[in-house]
Order: sequence, then structure tokens, then C-alpha cells
Amino acid sequence: MTLNLKFGGTAEFPEIDSTNAEALRRAAAGETGPLWLRADRQSAGRGRRGRAWEGGEGNLMTTLLITPERPRPEWAQLSFAAAIAVADLAAHYAPHAAIAVKWPNDVLAEGRKLAGILLETSGAGLAIGIGVNLKSHPEGTEFPPISLPVLGVKAPKPHEALAVLAGHFGRWYEAWAAQGFAPLRDAWLARAAHLGHPIRARLTDTEHRGVFEGIDGEGALLLNQGQTVRTIAAGEVFFG
Repeated sequence: MTLNLKFGGTAEFPEIDSTNAEALRRAAAGETGPLWLRADRQSAGRGRRGRAWEGGEGNLMTTLLITPERPRPEWAQLSFAAAIAVADLAAHYAPHAAIAVKWPNDVLAEGRKLAGILLETSGAGLAIGIGVNLKSHPEGTEFPPISLPVLGVKAPKPHEALAVLAGHFGRWYEAWAAQGFAPLRDAWLARAAHLGHPIRARLTDTEHRGVFEGIDGEGALLLNQGQTVRTIAAGEVFFG
């Protein structure tokens, strides 16, 4: 199936190891995108920090391969563009649900994880992997998950959801390409979960507690610990 997307072309697969892996293979071969890769099933889907990503048939499993128009050190900022676009997608199908973004790159519905994002690079290409629980969600995960049917919403077909997502992402990408991180930062903070409330930030070998004060001009987490504000470039956030 070929979709007429507002941003980028498409390549669709009944089954593949990983849409991110395929995007990286294509980038290594010289493909520049923008190209959305979508699979009905993944045999080796992956999430952040080397975790497996359990997609589930009927969910959206997609990767955007792109060669961004801004300097390479800024590419990581597109995780925020992706999160905002997924939040817009969720609000499109579940307009009455509480949709929020969670640092660094998750999307929540009613306080539970609806979607995750993974960025990887190869050569001149950036792979932005996005998984959205349209139809079902895994059990037994550390952060509670959710899917659209739990919200009382009929799950859209994955290719339909991709068309909506691509349109929203294209709008935020164009804002970033023209103006830098500032519009993404403002839009992300407007949707941020637990802003101004206590959180736990887990790093590789330690954990810090404090009040979630926001993100800086590079997208790093700002954690107010009373006497100091700690800047955290990478980690995971938990509430309570």
C-alpha cells in the first residue's frame, strides 16, 4: 500500500526485524529520506536502552528516515518533535483523554504510557522510531501502559494513524528547521506531565529526586533539588 502523506514517502512491510534497523540499513546505503517505514509485525523491535519493544499487531510500528536540515548536534531535538506529533495524533483520536508528554520521549494518556520514541543514526541519516499502542498494550512493564481501546476509542488502522502522524510531524519539523528548538520546547512544555511536581530521575548508576522544573534550551531535564538545579542530559523519569 502506498500512502499519500503530507510529509515523506512510505515503505510498508507485512513483517520485518525492526523498522529502525531497516531505516539504518537504507541510510548506510545512501538513502536520505524523508521516508516512513511501517511494519505490521516486527520480529526484533527495540526500544530505548536496548530493551525489546513489544509492538503487537494492529499497533503503529514506524520509523522516519530523514537527513535533518540543521547541524547534527541538534538532531536529538527531533525526539521532542516526534513526541509532540504523537501527542497530537493521540488527541486526534481521543480528544477527551488527558494526553501528555514525559521526558525524554514518551507520550502518556491518562498518566499511562501510550507511545515511545527511539532515535538512532547511521552516516548522514537519522532514524526516528515510533511505537504507538493503537490496539493493545503489553503487561508487566515498569511504567504502566495503555492503549486506545482502554480510553473507549476504536483503534484506527495503523496506516491511517501514520497518515495523521506524518502530517503533524511535518508541521513541527518545519518549525524546527526554520526556528530551531524554541517552538518545540514551548509546545513540549505545554504538554509536559508532572511539570512543577516531584519526580525521580534514574541515570545509569544513580537516581536523583527533585521537582521537575522544565527543560533547558538543549532539551536536558532541569531538576530542582532545593539548593541546586541539576541538569540531566540522559536518563529516565518516574513519578511519585
